[in-house]
Amino acid sequence: MSASSPAARRATPASQPGHVARNTAIFAIATAFSRVAGLIREIVAAALFGTSSAASSFTLAFQIPNLVANLFANAALSAAFVPVFTDLLRENKRREAMELASSLLWIMLIALSAITAFFILAAGVVMPLFLAPSLVGVTSLTVLLSRILFPVVLLLGLTSLFTGVLQSFQRFTVAAVAPAIWNLVIIALTLYLHPSYSSSNHGIEAYAIAILAATVVQMLLVMGALTRIDFRLSFRIDWHNPRVRQVFALMLPVTIGLGIVNLDQLINSAFGGLVNNHVPRAIDQAFRIYMLPQGIFSVAVATVLFPTLSRMAAERDPVGMRRALAIGMRQINLLLIPAALFLMVLATPVIKLVYQHGKFGSYSTHLTATALIWFAASLPFGGLNLLLTRTFFALQRPWIPTGLAALNMTIDIIVSIGFYKPFGISGLILGTLAGNVVMTVLQLRRLRTGFNGRLEGAQTLMITARVFVAAAFMAVVSWLVWRLVSDLLGGSVPAQIVEVCAAAGVGGWLYMKTVLRMKIPEAFQVEEMLFGRFRRARVR
Repeated sequence: MSASSPAARRATPASQPGHVARNTAIFAIATAFSRVAGLIREIVAAALFGTSSAASSFTLAFQIPNLVANLFANAALSAAFVPVFTDLLRENKRREAMELASSLLWIMLIALSAITAFFILAAGVVMPLFLAPSLVGVTSLTVLLSRILFPVVLLLGLTSLFTGVLQSFQRFTVAAVAPAIWNLVIIALTLYLHPSYSSSNHGIEAYAIAILAATVVQMLLVMGALTRIDFRLSFRIDWHNPRVRQVFALMLPVTIGLGIVNLDQLINSAFGGLVNNHVPRAIDQAFRIYMLPQGIFSVAVATVLFPTLSRMAAERDPVGMRRALAIGMRQINLLLIPAALFLMVLATPVIKLVYQHGKFGSYSTHLTATALIWFAASLPFGGLNLLLTRTFFALQRPWIPTGLAALNMTIDIIVSIGFYKPFGISGLILGTLAGNVVMTVLQLRRLRTGFNGRLEGAQTLMITARVFVAAAFMAVVSWLVWRLVSDLLGGSVPAQIVEVCAAAGVGGWLYMKTVLRMKIPEAFQVEEMLFGRFRRARVR
């Protein structure tokens, strides 16, 4: 049997469940450190700035450069670049692959520098467009913060290209750890610089400067990792390289699709100002908690599978793609459904423990917990959408998720406008939930059609139903444990830590035991990944 035959390709480690689980675990552990560091960063920011008008001003000032970065580079470039770069490596065209990366680097450096300069100069015109009446008083602060933060557009674009190269060589660790360093640098610099700034704005300028400096550090770390794969940069741009045009052709719909997805968060924050001046920051704080399990689990699965799916698509291996995609979907459901239900039933204790310190009071906790409940409800759908969208990108069919993302945003806007007045912050996040549910259903339907009606749907649905039952049982027990321990210990910070950790520990242990008893294959993959080596060592 030749190595290039479909059967041989299906036997390669990259397509096996154990390999996917191991790579996902490595990326998830590294990402977990990053997310924990990010959580500490948010705790510090909440204590220093609360949900004040200045904090809401920062939220908008940061989201707009972040949106521009996703429109013109960042994840959009990576999603378009990785399939083309991987295809060249698969064909043993390493020199052509490096020439492609070098040309893209110089084009991005020129283009993103120009875009960054434009937005810095035009910030006084652009930023007021996104400020609701409740935030008009911080217009000048928002403009200042955006000018500090707009250079991240260039920095994130370059970092994204370097990360795409690393991922194509199956190097995930540095790209996952670099955000942890990013968060730690922000924490240290914010605490150092904060006392130097005027208390009238809560010293929020220090936070913006710290983010800019940390983004430089993150880019340098990822650049350093390229030396391990002999990445050789050439100092010329090949404008006629057909692969460059191919990347930009793929990037256009990806840019629109990912831009639309990121626009959803900006819409929530901008509409939040219509409720009151605290809501934009409360939504952003809830979103950070939402992204903790999302980033650790679904981003890990999607990131690890993306190069594999791209390679299988290039090799025309639909059987391997279906199998890898189905495994990824079931892993996401196994991990995100319990996380969603846990956050829904314990939203207030979690927000109180994480954020309610310093200037972050009980009203801020109420707003943020309310937003978190609805974000948590959309958690599994958001995770599946990420993987399904990456699958379309691997197939180099990016216009399909782009159109669906536009529909997602339209539904979000309609629902948000219709419900924010009667339901306040809940109505805004309900729009996000509705859009995510519709997009998940439509992406699954389109992929199922593309794979001739075969997507292991029956097996995935059956396993997901069992996961939901186990997760619901876990959520009830977690709440009862929290309630019991809370009544015994009271409301001090150490007591809150014990209460939430006890609820999570008992609930998590019970959930793992339950899914193993239910004989869910993905649960055994996780158990083997975590404890298999230890058992084998004891036997020896």
